[in-house]
Amino acid sequence: METPDRIAAETLRDYERNAEAFFEGTRDHDVSQNIAALLSHIRTEPPFTLLDFGCGPGRDLKTFAELGYRAIGLDGAFRFVEMARDYSGCEVWHQDFLKLDLPDGHFDGIFANASLFHVPSRELPRVLRELHSALKPEGVLFASNPRGRNEEGWNRGRYGVYYDLETWRGFLTSAGFLELEHYYRPAGLPRDQQPWLASVWRRS
Repeated sequence: METPDRIAAETLRDYERNAEAFFEGTRDHDVSQNIAALLSHIRTEPPFTLLDFGCGPGRDLKTFAELGYRAIGLDGAFRFVEMARDYSGCEVWHQDFLKLDLPDGHFDGIFANASLFHVPSRELPRVLRELHSALKPEGVLFASNPRGRNEEGWNRGRYGVYYDLETWRGFLTSAGFLELEHYYRPAGLPRDQQPWLASVWRRS
């Protein structure tokens, strides 16, 4: 069986090699629906303190900062960390998803857009508990992942797990989260043309 450390290292190595191309290919993606889903469920008074978990080159981090929020990025690929700092002007932490060091009760919201699916399923319960602890009481977690039928393995140099809704729900509720909403993306298309499962959860 492959070790989690090797899985993380190989996946990050692929992102490092393709960092500039990844940025060019994703910088114009419209994820405003996802950003609105996170922000609409946060109950505290703004400006919120937000963690962009798997911030990549900093596209969404910059958006959060421009909206006036206290935004911090986190990524395991050091090239992304450098790019996100330059692009957003925000603080960005270099942390492997499997070796997190997060402050307890610090964030009003965590935005995990296209990131948590890289965590091997056997490590996901621990990682979700760590995110749960990093949220303030009643803080909100947003997650968007490519959906599937619970397949797990390598896809073009990166490791991924492709959950269906029921399995994903089981992981999140076991970690202490309460479901607020879920939807499929892109909006307005037949379900078989909506490869992304987005969900919003409250720390309970």
